Order: sequence, then C-alpha cells, then structure tokens
Amino acid sequence: MGDHSPKPPAAQSSAPSGSIEAFLEKARRVTESASRGRLIFALDATMSRQPTWNMAQSIQGEMFRTTAAQGGLDVQLVYFRGFGECRASRFVSGGEGLGALMSRISCRGGRTQIEKVLRHALNESRAARVGALVYIGDAMEERVDSLAAAAGELGLLGVKTFMFQEGQDATTQHAYREIARLTGGAYATFDATAPRRLAELLAAAAAYAVGGRLELERRAGEGEDAARLLLSQIG
Repeated sequence: MGDHSPKPPAAQSSAPSGSIEAFLEKARRVTESASRGRLIFALDATMSRQPTWNMAQSIQGEMFRTTAAQGGLDVQLVYFRGFGECRASRFVSGGEGLGALMSRISCRGGRTQIEKVLRHALNESRAARVGALVYIGDAMEERVDSLAAAAGELGLLGVKTFMFQEGQDATTQHAYREIARLTGGAYATFDATAPRRLAELLAAAAAYAVGGRLELERRAGEGEDAARLLLSQIG
C-alpha cells in the first residue's frame, strides 16, 4: 500500500513554482517569436535578370545582419520565371539558408507575374503578420489596374511594399511607384554595376520589417541614405 501521509510543505509548493517557471518560459518564447520580423523577398527571375539575380544572391545576407540586434528576421523567397512558373520557399532565418535556396535557381525566359507575387503576399499576411514585401525587377508586362487592386488590398492589411527597380523604364517606374504608393511603401532605383546601393536598400527594408518606422527613423538619424529615402515615402 502507498504512503497516504501528507506531503511536506516544500513538496506542496514545488508544483506552483514549476508552473510559474513554465509560464514565464512560455512567455519568453512568445516574446522572442513576436520580436522576429517576417519579410517576403520577391524577384523577377526571367532571363534578362540573371546578372541581377547573382548580385542579389551575393548581398542578401545584409538583410539578416542588419536586423540581428533587433530580434532577427525570417525571409521567404518568391520568384517567377518561364511560362507561368511562380514559386515560394519556406521562411528561412539566416543568410546562408536563403543563399543556398537562390543558388539552386536559374533564370528562364518569360513574362512578368507581379500580380501573383502580390496575391501570394496577401495570402501569407492573412495567415500571419508580414512586416514588408520587397520586390526587385526591371520590367512590368501586366495590367496596371490589376496590380493596383492587389496592392490596395495589401495596403489595407498594413503590408508595405518596397519596389526596387533596375533601370529607368518609364512604364515600369509608373507601375512600381503606384504599387508602393497604394501599400504605403516606397520606390527606389538601383544600378546593377553598383551593388552597394541595392544592399543598403535591402538592409533598410529589412530594418523596417523588424523595427517599423521607429527603426528607420533611428537609422536615418545616423545618416543612412537608404533609410532616409524609404522614410521620406512610407505612409
């Protein structure tokens, strides 16, 4: 037969203490998870984009480095190429993981599929908060009204889109600016011969995804041109 004598006071208080510690540990994990930003990193992977794809692959780690002290960043790669192919990776939490994903992808001929990217971002943000969408491209071959409708929906969900254009094509610029405006995001251009410019833009966008406007203001106050540029446009 078992011992039915009362348990000593120390044993009685151990269960509540353990419950409190378990609660505090759970709360800590939730806080750490909440502090991590989620960013969708979308690129045009049609044939003309191979040089820029390679450049983006080499500098994408800047997004993770710039947000490490803020709690960290999870990034999902989205790309389109070929005949109607548009794919999304899992979310990764380090530059090496994203770089490995990008290294397995080659660019192929095809038309732009920006609306699919925007619709995908909508679905992701409805499932869990997305801090920002970054898009890199050099063309736009779709109906602007359709892109604007999707961008407007993203704006209603609070997902700012940062549209980074290679080159100066006027039609593309108009569409990218409109997408950025409707989401409350920002637009910028870069030159593939000057990768540092794109690296700084990616770092600023990632900082926003984790720390919001206040983090951009801090960086702008420290003299970061890319942060100042994005800050001057975001709604």
